[in-house]
Amino acid sequence: MLNWNPEGSHVNKELSVQLNPAAAAVPAIWLRNAGIVLSGSALAAVCAHIALPLYFTPVPLTLAPFAVLVLGLLLTPRLAAATLLAYLAEGALGLPVFAPTPVFAGGLAHLLGPTGGYLLAYPFAAMLISFLWRSAAADGFGAALISAAAGNLAILACGALWLAVLTHVSAQSALTLAVLPFLPGDALKIAAAASLAAGFHRLRRHKP
Repeated sequence: MLNWNPEGSHVNKELSVQLNPAAAAVPAIWLRNAGIVLSGSALAAVCAHIALPLYFTPVPLTLAPFAVLVLGLLLTPRLAAATLLAYLAEGALGLPVFAPTPVFAGGLAHLLGPTGGYLLAYPFAAMLISFLWRSAAADGFGAALISAAAGNLAILACGALWLAVLTHVSAQSALTLAVLPFLPGDALKIAAAASLAAGFHRLRRHKP
């Protein structure tokens, strides 16, 4: 005959948690990472909707790359890539997270449209930025600036290449349509993201 002792069962669970604290911490870490991924993808979606269409190119001015730079500088490489992959998955499923355009409302059609190269580059760019930033000998503004610039260059290169293949334009036309108009604004985004990341890390370093 088996006797069930709920009080003893509770004690055993507490004892198990005390003996194996790493196992108890796993759900908390997963929940924390899930919250970061959802919050980061929401940030990218909000920034994507701050957009200005340009009459001479199908690529709008948007703050989405700024979100990518910030997430790359603040998160680990794996978490940064996962956050932007989640953002792309949300858009592919039809959620209104991409920059609004008069042609593509959202979903896969938007992801595979003229701006698809930029979007698909986001996870790689964020991971690259995070890796460079964490590999740098210094963690100040200069290192953050170089890391963010490298990631932004990757986004522009992928965007221009995608647009050239999709529309069959020349390399010069692709640069004119997909890169050159965005350089001044991107320089500001890079500087702002680097300042934000450097300030955040400085606060963490001096936190008691």
